[in-house]
Amino acid sequence: MPPQDHHQPLLAEEQEETAYDSADKVVVVGIDEQDGDEALPFSWRKLWLFTGPGFLMSIAFLDPGNLEGDLQSGAIAGYSLLWLLMWATAMGLLIQLLSARLGVATGRHLAELCREEYPAWARIVLWLMTEIALIGSDIQEVIGSAIAIKILSNGVVPLWAGVVVTALDCFIFLFLENYGVRKLEAFFAVLIAVMALSFAWMFGEAKPNGVDVLVGILVPKLSSRTIQQAVGVVGCIIMPHNVFLHSALVQSRQVDPSKKGRVQEALNYYSIESTIALAVSFVINIFVTTVFAKGFYGTEIANNIGLVNAGQYLQEKYGGGLFPIMYIWGIGLLAAGQSSTITGTYAGQFIMGGFLNLRLKKWVRALITRSFAIIPTMIVALIFDTSEESLDVLNEWLNVLQSVQIPFALIPLLCLVSKEQIMGSFRIGPVLKIISWLVAALVIVINGYLLVEFFSSEVNGAVFAAIVFVLTAAYVAFVLYLISRAITYTPWQRLTGSKTVATAEN
Repeated sequence: MPPQDHHQPLLAEEQEETAYDSADKVVVVGIDEQDGDEALPFSWRKLWLFTGPGFLMSIAFLDPGNLEGDLQSGAIAGYSLLWLLMWATAMGLLIQLLSARLGVATGRHLAELCREEYPAWARIVLWLMTEIALIGSDIQEVIGSAIAIKILSNGVVPLWAGVVVTALDCFIFLFLENYGVRKLEAFFAVLIAVMALSFAWMFGEAKPNGVDVLVGILVPKLSSRTIQQAVGVVGCIIMPHNVFLHSALVQSRQVDPSKKGRVQEALNYYSIESTIALAVSFVINIFVTTVFAKGFYGTEIANNIGLVNAGQYLQEKYGGGLFPIMYIWGIGLLAAGQSSTITGTYAGQFIMGGFLNLRLKKWVRALITRSFAIIPTMIVALIFDTSEESLDVLNEWLNVLQSVQIPFALIPLLCLVSKEQIMGSFRIGPVLKIISWLVAALVIVINGYLLVEFFSSEVNGAVFAAIVFVLTAAYVAFVLYLISRAITYTPWQRLTGSKTVATAEN
């Protein structure tokens, strides 16, 4: 066991919070051998050493919420939205590459920079909104794990007990984190491999038509009947907490932000690694979507399939076999739920530490972060355990919650990566800036459509309507404030010689 310091205080106020201590960072052999700006030849060994953060980031593209969106898209729209899944993943990749760029070029992550660049009231609002988004996402992920445990136990383990079991994953996280970043990354790689194998097995059992799958990916097709599923496909790809997470994960490698050549080299390797990771996630999502498209598209039960009953429907459709497909689905769902809840704990640590500048011991931050999500999730599990329909309603509300929070991650990110005061010579150029803002606007508009559709059907009564109106007005005002900050940039804390500026110029 690694040595533990029993005398370290829970809070060390004299130090500023950082994503990783120097001793915890992975040393990439050769990354600092030359100080110049010249490009170095590609190295497979370096790519391997930089591999890890992108795969942890990709787990948010494979969480139970995304899997539910996949199965509903397949069951209701068939193969027709596969092209949209591909382009949504590409948009997600762009956003995540910008997040990685911010973290590598500045040596700081998004939550830390928000703390320094916004006035106190604005950063507190941003922190609260991000925490709410994280809690909503975590509830979906924990419930997904609990459903998987219920499937694998043949219903013996109730939903609330599955929540308790899933809550203990933070101890797995703490145990692995004590042994270093690479061990933690290897654990997540195993979980992604379990998902890939499980859903590939299901794909082999279902045997979707290859030509139909290819046409679905390459030929855009959209109808009024599938518009809601299309919005869901795009809406669940961008997770607010994942934008914050990736900017911190990339700092697990030792890269000196003052050396332009080394920063550019790190960005190149991270770009390759993230692209590979999201390509893997795209293939896994394709497996899930096509299995349900083959089995349930055009059937009477297509509109009734969700995470809770998907295993049973799969069993009825494809039968038992040597390994019953219901259990294969349960194994894949459990891997998705466990991996996403642990990365949620990881993201929560960075978000809390970055916004509040708290240097808490790791186990304290993990327990606080986990408690924020587990307590409301336990309440949800006890209330909704007996009703599939009520769980579906809950999931709709949680999707709305995620949609509301998206501008609070995207707008600060695009504001910061566009500014020379923050990024130095690594700020994004005008073309990439326009494309990034167009992608962000598209994602925000699509999620805005989801909100309008949802509230137009849910808001009843003058009092409730008045409350929604007031909250909407406050929400729009804050979003406009964030956009105005991006246009008329004035740093709240102008730190001379601070490490928030990527001093690439020598």
